[in-house]
Amino acid sequence: MNIRLIVGLGNIGSEYEHTRHNAGFWFVDELAWQMKASFKSEKKFFGEVARIARPEGDLWLLKPETYMNLSGKAVAALAQFYKIQPDEILVVHDELDIPCGQIRFKLGGGNGGHNGLKDIQAKFGTPDFYRLRLGIGHPGERNLVVGFVLNKPPAAERQLIDDAIAKSLRAMPDILAGNKEEAVRFLHSK
Repeated sequence: MNIRLIVGLGNIGSEYEHTRHNAGFWFVDELAWQMKASFKSEKKFFGEVARIARPEGDLWLLKPETYMNLSGKAVAALAQFYKIQPDEILVVHDELDIPCGQIRFKLGGGNGGHNGLKDIQAKFGTPDFYRLRLGIGHPGERNLVVGFVLNKPPAAERQLIDDAIAKSLRAMPDILAGNKEEAVRFLHSK
């Protein structure tokens, strides 16, 4: 495991900034702040990009400026330019199928109906990239999902998501060092 690109999924625009679907943006914003990196808009990568110089090689952070269902366009553009393989990519996203505040870390798998993941899988032709899944809970009925993810969570739920992001950031040294088992053990613990 050698992560070279971390993608935070979200929707652009101030009307989406505080919605559950932007949990991936929240994560990469915090990671950039901790690593003293700043984002700048890069038209050729269809997103905001930050570069972190590390002895092991550059680490790229990406916030696609496409809408969620076109996220793969930005991820593929940056990955192809820097010759980054799918298994060197970590996608951080909101996850309906996990209780609010819980975290799951894995390589590959389905997309669970998540349009950002669907588009990334379509662009690469493989599901074999890493995912950091930030639980946002589920509204209970399928027809309520769109409204749920595109709305701001109540303060208590936002705190649970923020706590999950903080815990995930504490696991980043293990993830970046390739210590997958340690990261999973820590992130999946209560």
